[in-house]
Amino acid sequence: MENGNHHSANGSAKPSKTTGKAITCTAAVVHGPGEPFVLEEILVEPPQKMEVRIKILFTSICHTDLSAWKGENESQQAYPRILGHEASGIVESVGEGVTDLEEGDYVVPIFNGECGACECCKRVQTNVCTRYGVNPMMKVMESDGRSRFWAQDGKPIYHFLNTSTFSEYSVLQSACVVKVDPQLASNLKILTLLSCGVSTGVGAAWNTANVQPGSTVAIFGLGAVGLAVAEGARARGASKIIGVDINPSKFSKGRAMGVTDFINPTELEKPLHERIREMTKGGVDYSFECAGNLDVLREAFLSTHEGWGFTVILGIHPTPRMLPIHPMELFVGRGIAGSVFGGFKGKTQLPNFAKECMQGVVDLEKFITHELPFEKINEAFQLLVDGKSLRCLLHV
Repeated sequence: MENGNHHSANGSAKPSKTTGKAITCTAAVVHGPGEPFVLEEILVEPPQKMEVRIKILFTSICHTDLSAWKGENESQQAYPRILGHEASGIVESVGEGVTDLEEGDYVVPIFNGECGACECCKRVQTNVCTRYGVNPMMKVMESDGRSRFWAQDGKPIYHFLNTSTFSEYSVLQSACVVKVDPQLASNLKILTLLSCGVSTGVGAAWNTANVQPGSTVAIFGLGAVGLAVAEGARARGASKIIGVDINPSKFSKGRAMGVTDFINPTELEKPLHERIREMTKGGVDYSFECAGNLDVLREAFLSTHEGWGFTVILGIHPTPRMLPIHPMELFVGRGIAGSVFGGFKGKTQLPNFAKECMQGVVDLEKFITHELPFEKINEAFQLLVDGKSLRCLLHV
């Protein structure tokens, strides 16, 4: 286990004896596409300039981790590697130049960073960060092109999505670490979900689409992100939320998130978009594609109302196929946009979103379907593969 500090999510940090030193700890390392995670003792280097080393307390598994583990996109493959990007923890030490974080801070890592200084970060219209935005190709630290993770044989272990949370300790750019209000420290476990899935789905409804009270919504794919969209649309007062999924077991969970109607496309005798138009007098106001399937995306686009319908793309599309939309189809007033991290600027907007969640605007607890110790990470992945879990929380 780790050779560092022990912290409690309900207590304060003990004085660090590891600042400036490499830490020996346990990480779940993947050595090839689809291979089981191996719990290995690794070395985690100290943070360099504008970096932060954090002790991971909780981490959870997202479909993006699953896709990366399967090696579905060859351009993302780099082994050995430490995956994981949803987590919460505590700052162990900070590197030179870091002024907004300090040892003992409770934090949530984010894969889509916010440096605050680039041209994009300075604009209110976007949450893209030129330097530390989501980049599945990045496998080493930006400052010096080296990894901060090392195997016992002296070989590097690569980073993943700016975060690499399947480890007892991780080193991140400070731009990818969000400080949590100390008053919310007792809720750190459920705040883990704000690292990706819930923020992505709720934010897509609030920020990207700006769902209005009384509006109609269709959600294609009822995984954690799709259900987070439903939760966000419910919180905004949508009058009808249609959930679309080929797995009927998702429907009972969907009801708890505010989904009012369900469609299993395999049971239809007509095109899906025609059925949705019938149900909504011409089409929904907003549709959300959460499946990563271009055929589904086309149905989502066509299910919106002419004149003002708006489609948000949330699914990850690993194939080289292009958008299944003819340019002239945009001339009838329908719009379409992608959403990264729900449009949230992580460091400046996520702390307030966390407070809203704790005030009951969004119920995070409903998304946690399983909890396991970190060493059972392979079992946790199998739950996601089998479609049995939304979020399995691992206690690190």
